[in-house]
Amino acid sequence: MQVIQDYRPKPIPAQRQTEVISVAVAVYNSDAYLERAVESILNQTYRNLEVILVDDGSTDRCPEICDRYARQDPRVRVIHKKNGGLFSSRNEGIRQATGTYLAFVDGDDWLEPDMYEKMLSALEECRADLAVCQYRRIYQDGMVDRSTGRLVVLEGQEILEKYLEEEEELPIQNAAWNKLYKRSMLGDLTFPPRWYEDMLYTIQLLTLPQRSVFLDQACYNYVCDRSTSIMNKGINPRIFTDLIPNLYDRSAYLRGIGRDDLALLQDYSLYKRLMLFYTQVVRSRDPEKKAHLEDLTKRLREGKERYPEIFSIPQANPNEYRKLKLFLASPALYRAAMAVNDRFVLPARQRLRRG
Repeated sequence: MQVIQDYRPKPIPAQRQTEVISVAVAVYNSDAYLERAVESILNQTYRNLEVILVDDGSTDRCPEICDRYARQDPRVRVIHKKNGGLFSSRNEGIRQATGTYLAFVDGDDWLEPDMYEKMLSALEECRADLAVCQYRRIYQDGMVDRSTGRLVVLEGQEILEKYLEEEEELPIQNAAWNKLYKRSMLGDLTFPPRWYEDMLYTIQLLTLPQRSVFLDQACYNYVCDRSTSIMNKGINPRIFTDLIPNLYDRSAYLRGIGRDDLALLQDYSLYKRLMLFYTQVVRSRDPEKKAHLEDLTKRLREGKERYPEIFSIPQANPNEYRKLKLFLASPALYRAAMAVNDRFVLPARQRLRRG
């Protein structure tokens, strides 16, 4: 891994913008934001784009907005399809793409004007197959930008390792939208037909490049919806039907390609998340609380024999293992300890930080 501080991608003059970048946009009932998203793509400083607007059966004004852009700009193509979910829209984008490079955008986000010029410049300069960029988190009351301006060059599966370590300073992320990669690299890889489709797809994608670059500049603006809270509604049932199965599938995939070391790291992440989900359900007003707690308890107990191996990896936090041991000894005792923590420990820590 090589780190280049204060990296400045070289501009790509118009006469050298010969390679086509296919940008697939998943569109579904986002007419309040779609024009902003499409305009941010069409106004890119890198002009040689193929913009594929995949309308996933929208029932608002999105279809007519898409058609208008297709009439106005020859770079735009529109696909109208029956509603099939985000994975089907992205897979349709992959099928329709003809460019050398491929990127994805969600219809309620937007790009910085030079996003693709910067990413392609870094990708070409480093002779890489995949470029990943930092992103700006947009909230109702402000935004967060953690950019440092550096460039990180990763060889082979180093990017997969860093992704699984979930380091905040290198946010590779599950997301499809902060990546630009060679279309030919994909082969027949597509998004799996389920929710949280990015999770398995990203694991598979990151095994493919010979070299990758991480551009630590916020080129993408990701809209974060914080209006809903686990305290105000039940935990999303798709966590049980889609997200958790994805986590198990990730471990199985890593073992299948001979990366047992990374499978252990993924297992560690899996059981941390199961504990987090358990805590969320306990604290929520989930109408299916009893069934969800029983499901999580069963899953956590099933892994008991493997915990000594999983929690022996260098990345494991001993505190997480202690919490898990307490839970295995007595879920009721664990919930009591959580209640004490919420009522006394956390408020005390907050007072100390403020003081």
